[in-house]
Order: sequence, then C-alpha cells, then structure tokens
Amino acid sequence: MTDISNVARLSEPLKFAYWVPNVSGGLVVSTIEQRTGWDFDYNKKLARIAENSGFEYALTQTRYAASYGADKQHEATSFSLALLAATERLKVIAAIHPGMWHPGVLAKFIITADHISNGRAAVNIVSGWLKNEFTNFGLEWLEHDERYVRTEEFIKVLRGLWTETEYSQSGKYYNITDFTLQPAPVDVPGRAHPEIFFGGNSTAAQATAGRVADWYFSNGKDLEGFKENIAGVVAAAGETRRGTAGALEALPSLPAPRFGLNGFVIARDSEKEARDTLREIVAKAHKPAVQGFRDAVQEAGASTKDGKGMWADSSFEDLVQYNDGFKTQLIGTPEQIAERIVEYKKIGVNLFLTGYLHFQEEVAAFGQDILPIVRELEADLARTNGTELDLSGTPAANVEVAA
Repeated sequence: MTDISNVARLSEPLKFAYWVPNVSGGLVVSTIEQRTGWDFDYNKKLARIAENSGFEYALTQTRYAASYGADKQHEATSFSLALLAATERLKVIAAIHPGMWHPGVLAKFIITADHISNGRAAVNIVSGWLKNEFTNFGLEWLEHDERYVRTEEFIKVLRGLWTETEYSQSGKYYNITDFTLQPAPVDVPGRAHPEIFFGGNSTAAQATAGRVADWYFSNGKDLEGFKENIAGVVAAAGETRRGTAGALEALPSLPAPRFGLNGFVIARDSEKEARDTLREIVAKAHKPAVQGFRDAVQEAGASTKDGKGMWADSSFEDLVQYNDGFKTQLIGTPEQIAERIVEYKKIGVNLFLTGYLHFQEEVAAFGQDILPIVRELEADLARTNGTELDLSGTPAANVEVAA
C-alpha cells in the first residue's frame, strides 16, 4: 500500500479532466480504430457529455504545425472559447506558448473568455519544445532553461494584470508599465483569478511551477516517478515561502500548488482485455510518426543540464501515446483503475487529465463505471484518516445529456 504524503488533500475529491481532441488522428499514434473526431461538432457533444459525467475540466491542445502523425489541428484558444460558449459548467483550459503570445494580450483574451463563460476560463502555459514551430515563424528560440525564465515572467504578468490596477513589471523578457485591464476577471468564490496550469518534467519546470503556478501538470508517470516531481515542486514552493504575504516579489500571497497527472484510460470488462487493447495499440503504431516525434522530443529532453527533461526516459512504446499516458497505468477493469487512481491521490495528485481511444462513449463510461468507485474509495480513505470527503462542490455524474 502507498504511504500517504503530507501534501495529499484527503478531504478534497479528485478532479477529472480530459484532453480535447482538437487534433486529427486521436490521442495515440496508431492505426487502431479511434472513434474520435477533431471537428467542432464532435467536440461540442463530447464537452456536454463530459460535464454531465462528473468532469470539471477540459484541456485544449496547442500546436501550430500539426505533428505526431496528425495532419490537422485547430488552434487552442479559439477552440476553447467555442467550447466554453457551448457548455454550462465545464472549465476549459487553453494551452498556449510564451513566445507565441504577449502575456498582456493573452490576459485580455482570457478575461473576455471568462466573462463569456461566467468564470470558467483557464490557461495551461507550455514553455515550448518544438523548435521548428518557432524558427519557421521567425520567432526567437530559447534554450531549455531560458524558456522557463521567460515563462516565469510571463505568468507573473498574467497574475499581475488579473489582480492589480496600474500594474508594472520590469524583467528580461517583459516590461509592463502602469497597466490596468478592465473589466477584471469574473469574481468567482475561492478563485483569485483564472487558474494557471503549467507543465514540464525537468528540474527547471518543477522549480518554476513551485514558485508561480496554481497547478503543476506532468506527463504520465508511475507512482515513484511522480513522487519525485511533486517533491521538486514542493521544495521550490517552500523556498519562496508560498502562502506567506509578501514572499513573492510583485505577487500577492499564493496558495500551495496543486498537482495534475496525465493518464490514458483503457477500461474493459477484464484486465486481459484491457492489456490486449494496449498491445494492439502499440503493435499498430505508426512507426515513422512515432520515431519522428521521439527524435524531436528526446533531443529536447537531453538539452537539460541534468537530463531530466520531458520524455527523456520515454521508450518507443511510451510515445505511441505522446504524453506518456500509458506510464500511469490506468488500464484494467473499472475497479482496478479506480484503485490505481486513489493510490495516486495518496501521494498528492489532485487532478487526472485523461485520454481515450473512443472519447464520447468512454468519457461517459468513466463517469458511470469508474467515478462512483473512486468516490467510495476516497470516502473510505478520508474516514480512515480522521476526516470526511467533502463532495459539496463536486458536479454529479451521469446527468442526462442535452441534445
């Protein structure tokens, strides 16, 4: 059994998100059947299914030159805005790259999206690893650790413009002078501003997340691997004394960061059937596309000073799901997957970002078959450790989906 970490929040129910398939070809680089569409009509229906199946978040992927075997991809922020307008409760996280956006322009865009959606807009800051997208656009390409220097300044600008008037910031990459954005973001109880998600596996990424992000996202990891990532983020947060007023220059006091983990879900009636499905996915991998992706991302991982970058230790089989989703091992029967999920909660995971072969039917099945077991296990875990699971703010699953 997994020991309970001191960062685990046992009274808070886990949150669930799904990858928005705004990219053709699905979420695995394989010729296996994927009953998933990248068009808006498919995604609009999927978003409504998800919010009525207990999912709180959706994450829209960002890429400009379609890659990893896909030949088409929609832009993330506009697609996110459309999904927000098509739903009532779902929070939609738009992934963006510093270097592609100015933080002031993004801050204004997200405020508008926040008002359109009554406070449901969020961002995921991706520091960037696909060099050709930047250089072919004629944009400056920064080396690995320097990208995180820019990202940290970028996040500070977002937070400053969302929470202050006449905001100023002087830095290496961004200089803001006495700037006020009106209107401000929607005033949502318990939320200081639109949530800032941030991802990366490297030491530099963990340190940046610990200092300035609301949420730290990771590619798929086993339990021990994600323990290490959490420890790195927590250490950086401790060094900056997050939660102490005045601890961060030009920023208000920040709560401790929370943790999200990617996982590809293969739920079947038996573990053998689920494992057979995984073997079929890998056996039917689009080998040239996976190898090309592997070459690009492992060069990025190797560019870190300590060799701990994203995808640095990923095998060919891992990269058939291009965010290492198989590593999290959400594979088996609904009971096995629910048990695995709660083991991750014990080490400090607060949110699972999930992918599927057949999104609409499998997202609905997750809400019907897996989520109720997760809630039972969470309640038992909380009670055993002297607290109660608070489901008061959690959306109910399996409400009838609107046409």
